[in-house]
Amino acid sequence: MMRLAALAPLVLAPLVLAALLAACGGIKAPDLFIVQRSGNVAGARLTLLVNEEGGVHCNGGQTLKLSDPQLIEARSIQEDLREPASRHTSLPPGGQPVLGYYLRDENGSVQFSDDSPRQPPVFRRLAAFVLQTAQMVCHLPM
Repeated sequence: MMRLAALAPLVLAPLVLAALLAACGGIKAPDLFIVQRSGNVAGARLTLLVNEEGGVHCNGGQTLKLSDPQLIEARSIQEDLREPASRHTSLPPGGQPVLGYYLRDENGSVQFSDDSPRQPPVFRRLAAFVLQTAQMVCHLPM
């Protein structure tokens, strides 16, 4: 019969390993989506990577943090994009596009311009989210 003292290393080893991985950054939150914004106006170019825990990288920079309402909106947008992304929806630009958007997530991708005709409402929400995040979190002009 094994003694309790002999069991301690078997029980503690996985817990210690998990703690070490967490402390060393070994556990990474999954990404919700990555958005690339383009355009011919100053400040248009932006790459925004948003993860499940509200971490956001602006143009490959350091990890910044979304507020709770911003994270809820990001998750809602990703959920509402499930169907269009799985169909790899790509809308042509209208007559005078200023900004273009390309989003990729685990479901697929979408591509559209700010003036693309027949945009679903979630595309406009995504554009607003990108603008607000760029200004409020990344501290970019647009």
